[in-house]
Amino acid sequence: MTFRLYDTATREVRDFVPLEAGKAGLYVCGLTVQSEPHVGHVRSGVNFDVLQRWLRHLGYEVTFIRNITDIDDKILIKSSEQGRPWYNLAYAMHRELDRAYDALNVAPPTYEPAATGHVPEMIELITELIIRGHAYPAEDGSGDVYFDVRSWPSYGELTHQGVDDMEPAADADPRGKRDPRDFALWKGQKLGSEPDTAAWPSPWGRGRPGWHIECSAMAGKYLGAAFDIHGGGVDLRFPHHENEQAQSRAAGRPFATYWMHNAWITTAGEKMSKSLGNSLTIPAVLDQYRGIELRYYLVAAHYRSHVEFSFEALDEAAVGFRRMEAFLERAAELLGEIPGGGTLCAEFVEAMDNDLGTPGAVAAIHDVVREGNKLIAGGDSAALRGNAASVRAMLDVLGLDPQDSAWASTGSAGEDDKLKSAVDALVAGLLEERAQAREAKDWARADAIRDQIKQAGIEVTDTPTGPTWTVN
Repeated sequence: MTFRLYDTATREVRDFVPLEAGKAGLYVCGLTVQSEPHVGHVRSGVNFDVLQRWLRHLGYEVTFIRNITDIDDKILIKSSEQGRPWYNLAYAMHRELDRAYDALNVAPPTYEPAATGHVPEMIELITELIIRGHAYPAEDGSGDVYFDVRSWPSYGELTHQGVDDMEPAADADPRGKRDPRDFALWKGQKLGSEPDTAAWPSPWGRGRPGWHIECSAMAGKYLGAAFDIHGGGVDLRFPHHENEQAQSRAAGRPFATYWMHNAWITTAGEKMSKSLGNSLTIPAVLDQYRGIELRYYLVAAHYRSHVEFSFEALDEAAVGFRRMEAFLERAAELLGEIPGGGTLCAEFVEAMDNDLGTPGAVAAIHDVVREGNKLIAGGDSAALRGNAASVRAMLDVLGLDPQDSAWASTGSAGEDDKLKSAVDALVAGLLEERAQAREAKDWARADAIRDQIKQAGIEVTDTPTGPTWTVN
C-alpha cells in the first residue's frame, strides 16, 4: 500500500508523491514561545515527530523544519506584564519547550529557525510582493506594510472561503488598509509603547515582521520555493496558513504540495489554552506520569481526532502501555537482550500508511503482545524472540520503545526505578508466601494472598519460569 495522507487543501486522502523521488521536505509551524508549554501545545510536536519517523522508515531522506516564533504581539504583552525583556521571556520559554520535547522523546528537526534570525529574508519577500503589486506600505506614515488580498484572486482557496465572507484582519491598525481583510506583513515601530529592541531597520522604517510572513520566509530559505508537506495545528488553517500560502504564491513560490493539520486537545469541550485557565503544563503532568506514558496517550489517538483530555483517560492509556512494557520485560527475562530492527506486522504497516493511522497501529501492537504472552506461557523462545523484536520495532516507529536510550534521561527515572524496586520486593515476598501456601495445599491462604495483591492493582501471571506481575 502506498503511503497516503489527508490533504486539508483538497479535503481528501491522497497518495504521497514527493517533488523529488526519495526525499521529503516537511515544514511545521512551531510555537510562539510566550508561556510554559502544556499538553495541547506538544501534541503537534509529537504528531509530526511520528510523521517524520514514518517517512524515514519508508526510506525517505527527510528535511524537517520546525520554526520558533520569538517575536510577536503576545510575547511583547506578556513580557511587559512580567516586567522583563521580551527576548528574555522568549528565550526562557524556548528552553522550557525544549525540555518538554526531550521529556516526550520528540526527535529534533533538521533545523529549528527562529523568527528573529530571519528578518532580512522577510524584508526581501515583502519587497518582492510590493514589486509584484500584491503588497503596499500604509499611506498613514505608520511604517506598516499590508498584503492586498484582493490582488490575489486565489485568496481563501486553502480554507475554501470567499474574501467577502471573511472577518477583518485584526493584526494591525486598520487605518492604513485598503481593505479591512488585508493583513500585516510589516509592523511599524510604536514609539513609547514597544521597546526599541523589538524593531529592525527596513525600507519602510524601523519595525518588526508580521506573524504570517515569518513562516513563508523561513520555509523558503530552508526548503526552497516548493516543498512537500506543511503542517501545524488545525487552528492555524485560518488566517495563518491561508495567509502563508497566498503571500508565498503571490511572490512566485509554489509553496506546499500537501497540508496536514492536527486537531486540538480540549478540556470541557474548549481548546486547551492559557487564556481559558485550563492548561496543563508538561512539568505538572510529568509529576504524575512518565513521559513515555504521556507520549503513548498522545500517539494512541489519530492526529486528526479531537481529544478531550482527562486524567482518567491518561490513567487508562498508562495501563495499556505498561502491558506492552511488561511483556518486553518478561520476554527479556527469558531471552536476554531483545534485538531491535524487528519486522513490522502487516496490520501496523497498513494502518500507518493510511494517513498515519496510529490507533490501528497501536491495536496491532497489542495483538502481537497478546501472541507474545502466549509464547511466554508455552516456553517457545525462538518464536518469542521474533515476536518481541517486532514489538520493539513497532514501538520504535512511534517513539515509544522503552529500550530507547532517550527515555533513560527523561523524567524522574531514578525515582521510578527506586519505587519499582520497592514494590517488586514487597510483591516478591507475597508471591513467595503464596508459593509456600500452594505447596502446602493451603488453597484458601493462596487465594487470599492472590486477592490481596489484586486489590492493590497488581496482576499476577503464572508462567513456566514462575509468577510475574504487572500494574493494572
